[in-house]
Amino acid sequence: MQVVETFGKFVENWSDTSPARAQWLLKTGWEAQNLKNKWKPDKRLVPADRYMAKMMMDAMLKPLQKSEQSVIVSVFTPCELMQEAGLNPYNVESFSCFLTASKAERAMLQQAENSGLSETLCSYHKTFLGAAEKGLLPRPKCIVYTNLTCDANLVTFRRLAELFEVPSFAIDVPMQQNSENVAYVADQLRELAAFLEQQTGKKIEEDSLVHRLETSRRTLRQYETFQTLRADKYIPEDLVSPLYAGMANNILLGTPEQEKYAQLLLRDVKQAPPAKGKRIYWMHTIPYWSDAVRNALRFNPDAQIVGCEIGQTCTKDFDPNKPYEAMASRMVYNTLNGCVSRRINHGIKCARQAGADGAVWFCHWGCKHTLGGAQLAKKKFEENGIPLLILDGDGCDRSHGGEGQTATRLGAFLEMLGGAEHE
Repeated sequence: MQVVETFGKFVENWSDTSPARAQWLLKTGWEAQNLKNKWKPDKRLVPADRYMAKMMMDAMLKPLQKSEQSVIVSVFTPCELMQEAGLNPYNVESFSCFLTASKAERAMLQQAENSGLSETLCSYHKTFLGAAEKGLLPRPKCIVYTNLTCDANLVTFRRLAELFEVPSFAIDVPMQQNSENVAYVADQLRELAAFLEQQTGKKIEEDSLVHRLETSRRTLRQYETFQTLRADKYIPEDLVSPLYAGMANNILLGTPEQEKYAQLLLRDVKQAPPAKGKRIYWMHTIPYWSDAVRNALRFNPDAQIVGCEIGQTCTKDFDPNKPYEAMASRMVYNTLNGCVSRRINHGIKCARQAGADGAVWFCHWGCKHTLGGAQLAKKKFEENGIPLLILDGDGCDRSHGGEGQTATRLGAFLEMLGGAEHE
């Protein structure tokens, strides 16, 4: 851990005096970690999650290695179009997670606040913006984002487009779920295809896009099958693998690598031992850096996370032969779009699917949608026989941690469920 702290300090300090040097250090450090993922993975994880750790690090490294082939995206932007255009997703939320894991986030957060951003803005967005303003992040080819689920998107991506001086494309997703809105978003996605062709000079062929959407559909179905099968099985979990799955089921959806991950999960769950311990379904992001959460739920056979809603936001089946409508449907019918009751009802369904004994509704600092729905979520989950803990904290900013309170409340919740203390 001391190595990580030293690494993070150097990245932070050099970002002030020599941003290019700091960027080189970040890339080199992450490449070294990726070699470790390949040659000395964490054997406590099932093979699928070991594979995912390397796949996600690959995705984070590509913008640092070949920035001219990258596109900055918000998390629920359909990335199949970018993949067809030969662009790698450069995702704000994922990149900020990796900066926090590298203990290099504090200076970036401070930079964003010093430049006028509110303390209450989402810390994932502030971390990325601060890093960009410091010159730590390379310039992308272009930017594609949506207003879906997060108000911070409207601030972050416009500011990034001005900072990097690159073209941007915004996708407007209405809150109501109906066929008219699917058609409206599908038309925008056709315009996005033309935008990407203009930026890259590469033609997006519809036949190839259909094939990619077929891969996306298979992958999501396989992941849902895994979540059902795991109800009777014990899968050792750290705190990052559920987040990785959530990110990859969005930004890497449609790739052969993501489908391989889903296939590996199905193989692993068939070989897994019977379920044991108390099982928690997690709503929203996971504060993987928190010692209190790590001590309670990381590789603990007595209490474990068995799913995260970010990986299961697609509720409506889609027809790959109509690729633009398929991608639009995923956005319009995203469980985080529209009234919060849709999100809550889907969370209850997913918790039951995974055989959860309880759920955590994590109120990430700055996320108004999650904070506003917390009490209704508690009422609805518990009416359906699933105890729910409302836990306050931050997924990215350690200064909003409240470790003592987190340890006390999470410990009491697990004790109430009957989970033994992790030795």
